[in-house]
Amino acid sequence: MPSDPAVLILIYGVIPLWLAAGFADWVCHRASHIATTTGPKESLIHLLLFVEVGLPFLAALFLEINALIIAFMIAAFIAHEVTALWDVRYASTAREITPTEQHIHSFLEVIPLLALLTVISRHWDQFLALFGAGSEEAGFDLMWKSEQLPATYLWFLLAANILFEVLPYLEELIRGLRANNGRFVPGPAKRAAKT
Repeated sequence: MPSDPAVLILIYGVIPLWLAAGFADWVCHRASHIATTTGPKESLIHLLLFVEVGLPFLAALFLEINALIIAFMIAAFIAHEVTALWDVRYASTAREITPTEQHIHSFLEVIPLLALLTVISRHWDQFLALFGAGSEEAGFDLMWKSEQLPATYLWFLLAANILFEVLPYLEELIRGLRANNGRFVPGPAKRAAKT
């Protein structure tokens, strides 16, 4: 069991909040009739966002944090922010993004940054080494963590991700494809793109 307060806050506070925000965002999508407004195209963007945070998340859970993992996490965070901007820009053309959904988005953008900064702060020498500074040599090896998180926690976390993130967003995609006879962009979004 980790004893570092930063790790405990991250795994028992930040990560559950992140999962809750992701699920709440899906609820907002359902309420705004995403299937018939922006449809499967927006759902695919959401799945891309999930991959952009999911891969570095898995790396941080299972691999030793070194310069390579930190660089990957930074690149994924930047990609996630660019994709989030694309998502909101597209969504706003054909459906209402309520103040509640906008507030949830703020959590979904800041929480990955918080997680990244926490990881960097705990591995500061490797972060500096990434830029040729500090006292350590940059590590670019992929290695399993020598001290894994408790197996019960990892299984619970992976199950919660599947239940509250992967399955709802796949359902969103399937619902959109059914509502639009397999088309990725529904009529309202196509009309909005022409104006």
